[in-house]
Amino acid sequence: MRIKAFFGASQNAVKSQIWIAISTYILVAILKKRMNIDASLYTLLQVLSLTLLERTQINQLIS
Repeated sequence: MRIKAFFGASQNAVKSQIWIAISTYILVAILKKRMNIDASLYTLLQVLSLTLLERTQINQLIS
């Protein structure tokens, strides 16, 4: 998990952004396990970040 930059400088903003990053990572890991996806978590996160606003099923994105 890499956080390149924070959007806020206060302690609360930084903590919130770290928790959001951890939550996202865990949700993608659960998705990977439940759907039996062979791709790495890094690859899956990259695909999801590129196609975030598209209405495409995850199965189609991975294949």
